[in-house]
Amino acid sequence: MTTSMPASERLGSHLKRAEQALGATKSAVLKPAGLTVAQYSALLHLSGNSGISAAALARLCGVTPPTMNTVLKNLQERALIERTPHEWHRNVLETRLTDEGRAVMADADARAVRVERALAAEFTDAERAELVALLGRCVAVLERERP
Repeated sequence: MTTSMPASERLGSHLKRAEQALGATKSAVLKPAGLTVAQYSALLHLSGNSGISAAALARLCGVTPPTMNTVLKNLQERALIERTPHEWHRNVLETRLTDEGRAVMADADARAVRVERALAAEFTDAERAELVALLGRCVAVLERERP
């Protein structure tokens, strides 16, 4: 049995290249809005989950709680979000977008959606559905293989 595998045959390499290209493109288009990809992701999820805790937001954004706390601190310093103690659980802070946060989010989202639409336009409806299914299979096998 051989343990060597050329890089060109490693699906993980292709997935990583696609992820890096997406991240770099979104980073570039979000820069004029004054946001990082992580900040945009937080605002996006906050726009649909007002009052969510930092820990729950971290899970949605796929980052660690300490990373999310840094992201939220930066957003709060820019007055894009507000954090207030939960009514019953005083040690839990609820996070909400401010009016300024909603305005910045709308601008950033329009920029990010243009990238998503350009990406989607490269595929037919059937190809997009197949790609989503194939990526779902990738996630499933990788989760099974995780020690």
